[in-house]
Amino acid sequence: MVVTYKEAIDWIHSRLRLGMKPGLKRMEWMMERLAHPEQHIKTIHVAGTNGKGSTVCYLRTILQEAGYNIGTFTSPYIEQFNERISINGVPIHDEEIVSLVNEIKPLAEQLEHTELGSPTEFEVITAMALVYFAKTKQVDLVIFETGLGGRLDSTNVIDPLFSIITNIGFDHTAILGETVEEIAYEKSGIIKPDSPVITSVEQEEALQVILAKAQSTNSQVYQYNLDFTIANYQSTKSGESFSIKTPFLTINDLNSKMKGAHQVKNAALAIMAAVYLKTHFSMTIEEVHIRDGIKNAFWAGRFESLMAEPMVIIDGAHNPEGVQALCKTLNDHFNDKKIHIIFSALADKHIGDMLNPLADIAERLTCTSFDFPRSLSARELYDQCSRSNKDYEEDWKVVINEKLNSIPKDDVLIITGSLYFISEVRLHILGCLS
Repeated sequence: MVVTYKEAIDWIHSRLRLGMKPGLKRMEWMMERLAHPEQHIKTIHVAGTNGKGSTVCYLRTILQEAGYNIGTFTSPYIEQFNERISINGVPIHDEEIVSLVNEIKPLAEQLEHTELGSPTEFEVITAMALVYFAKTKQVDLVIFETGLGGRLDSTNVIDPLFSIITNIGFDHTAILGETVEEIAYEKSGIIKPDSPVITSVEQEEALQVILAKAQSTNSQVYQYNLDFTIANYQSTKSGESFSIKTPFLTINDLNSKMKGAHQVKNAALAIMAAVYLKTHFSMTIEEVHIRDGIKNAFWAGRFESLMAEPMVIIDGAHNPEGVQALCKTLNDHFNDKKIHIIFSALADKHIGDMLNPLADIAERLTCTSFDFPRSLSARELYDQCSRSNKDYEEDWKVVINEKLNSIPKDDVLIITGSLYFISEVRLHILGCLS
């Protein structure tokens, strides 16, 4: 039995040594012995390479504006571990973590002695979330974000009202596949029989995989740019402005403070989901709730401004698609500014496809490293960038302090890469400002 929060977190993180073990057998084993908590909650399932967290945030905020209590299960965390399991954006309490660990830990120890083997960290956390929302805290709806892929992800034990697939990109290719078709196959694994799917996937090859899966499961598909569309889109000083047309509702002049064209797509997914809930599940969601939800949504670490002079922005662009979106957002909002970039990433990424586009828009690109098992050294990153406007510094705190003291106040400093890196940077900078 664990007594303290630290003991609980240490035990959870001890599961990291088991790595990733795709498959649902261990989850199914635990669900049976926990009296199937996944069957006692209403859920929405969200998969995709990028944009899952932002889409969850938009949808949660819309539903909160409508007066509903909404649970979320997301990863990774930015500020604290507890935020992975939240209600209305408020993380689970420390003592609730302790209680859940004491419920799941004996099962994990039993499971370890079966032919299935020990559950992973993510499987443990998923089980904790399911128990929490089914037994501890009653909510109106829970939005579950997949951890990796979808088909074999531990969250795929749920039977959602419907699913959302944000996009398809090249991340975790060693596990999910080397082609968009293979990756789409894994993501589309969350589509359940007779359960609709809402998607913003646009690559034809990936879309065909999703459509085939939907047809085989008799699932209605709502496609971005076909069934729901964006119009009158423009970047503004404070964010993005757009209108949306869905099969059930058209709303003009929406405003989001989450910057980037990619965030407009994420918002569109959330709006389509909210309208579907209103139309097919009789949830009381009015236009004002959607409008206010989009306006008030905030997701830490996604093009988040931490300082004004010089402007310091952190963004978890942790794969090529994320970098592409970041570069477009910078061109849309800061094409008249000099941009300095600090970057750090993990070893399982397509590094060259990330570094070179960043260097192309930067006055200077500085590679750095941070204390994490799979983190690349600054020199390793530096060597994989083919551009000349680059340098490196192994200590990320040193390079951030140096940049803050040297760049002109009118310039922009972007700190990007791994979300684990962004989490540490955010705490450091906000701590220095407080």
